[in-house]
Amino acid sequence: MEKMVESGNGNGNGNGNGNGELPYHRNNHHALDVTTDAPSIMASKCFDDDGRPKRTGTVWTASAHIITAVIGSGVLSLAWSTAQLGWIAGPTVLFLFSFVTYYTSTLLAACYRAGDPDTGKRNYTYMDAVKSTLGGYQEKICGWVQYVNLFGVAIGYTIASSISMMAVKRANCFHRSGGTDPCHMNANPYMIAFGVIQILFSQIPDFDQLWWLSFVAAVMSFTYSTIGLGLGIGKVIENKEIKGSLTGIGIDVVSPTDKVWRSFQALGGIAFAYSFSNILIEIQDTIKAPPSEAKTMKKASLVSIFVTTIFYMLCGCFGYAAFGDQSPGNLLTGFGFYNPYWLLDIANVAIVVHLVGAYQVYCQPIYAFVEKLAASRFPDSYFVTKEFRIPLPGGSSYNLNLFRLVWRTIFVIITTLISMLLPFFNDIVGLLGSLGFWPLTVYYPVEMYIAQMKIPKWSTRWVSLQILSMACLIISIAAAAGSIAGMIVDLKSVKPFHMNY
Repeated sequence: MEKMVESGNGNGNGNGNGNGELPYHRNNHHALDVTTDAPSIMASKCFDDDGRPKRTGTVWTASAHIITAVIGSGVLSLAWSTAQLGWIAGPTVLFLFSFVTYYTSTLLAACYRAGDPDTGKRNYTYMDAVKSTLGGYQEKICGWVQYVNLFGVAIGYTIASSISMMAVKRANCFHRSGGTDPCHMNANPYMIAFGVIQILFSQIPDFDQLWWLSFVAAVMSFTYSTIGLGLGIGKVIENKEIKGSLTGIGIDVVSPTDKVWRSFQALGGIAFAYSFSNILIEIQDTIKAPPSEAKTMKKASLVSIFVTTIFYMLCGCFGYAAFGDQSPGNLLTGFGFYNPYWLLDIANVAIVVHLVGAYQVYCQPIYAFVEKLAASRFPDSYFVTKEFRIPLPGGSSYNLNLFRLVWRTIFVIITTLISMLLPFFNDIVGLLGSLGFWPLTVYYPVEMYIAQMKIPKWSTRWVSLQILSMACLIISIAAAAGSIAGMIVDLKSVKPFHMNY
């Protein structure tokens, strides 16, 4: 990130103090002389207490970021997940995941500042929060889990976007041929096209400059979710019945072993659909104060999770009601719906636009980490720290950094290549959800909150939090096992770089 490079190491521009903070501090403002230090007073109106430019985020911008991250490709697999679990367990699991995600997000939001929630030292990233409360060893473990998960999300979104792009072309092909042409096509060109788009958008320096993309992406997510919901309702009306059963797909359709694995994989898919804790601190770092960032973030989490849960319940349940045991893995591209084809085209275009924004929201923490590390290791490097101001129409300008240009381009190319190697939408979604849910959504928020609030060991609250953590660990292990089992099956029928749809 540009701000990370400029102020993350304290050495690149000669103005830092060596620990990532510029010499403008809230405590120092009280000591300024109003007659001799007027320039510093003016500067404090432009900078926050850590010396960085004033943050401008609100409940609504934070909610937009969260909705962009949460209502993603995961919503499209919820009908399939509900079909594996049935009418009782499906909605129940959806609600429980929403409750756990909201509760742990409030715990994590309380850890944005170390100590005092209003004046404590800011933690700019998830890893910073872990380091300040749990120590450096836990920070390293968290870093590996977080960035591997974010890297995997980038791969999952590349796969999902290519499927939606192909669905647009295939729907039109079906319409022209009257359903006589199978309209098979290769996924690689579409993944490459998405990668090219991401190379361009990846040059947006940081979260603060992504707010407009998040709003567009959030609108797109509501668009295709609403279309999927509407088509599901229409299908139920057309069928004149509600399909499905209380226990989900029966053992007369799949073997008992497959039923277990698919149920576990469904848990991973639902966990993925709610996942945003791995970027919560980074989103919170865009919020202005007062009121405290924690209060604003808790409100944003409540708003966004409430909205997404309603959408998830409706999309998952009506999708299952429409198709029953035959619910497709991807509601809008599994061709459970064929008409109106133009409405499906709109939905799939909206998915692609949304995933362009969601990819950026998830990848910004990775970009920031690598660029901050490079700036601290090579503070005098022209390639790493030099920025070139490029004039843009309208009197604005863009700061081009060569390291950012090269490194982010390489990152996008790598995620695109891996997507072409492993084009398994449902398996990837389930595996990512299972791997990231317990450590990032539950374990670290719980442990950091216990340390931050100094909750006594073996107290009622401590025991309750540990029980929650252990229960979620068991769910994550089961979900990972189910997704790996599904991936092993898929690997037998798919050749790398030869994914046809």
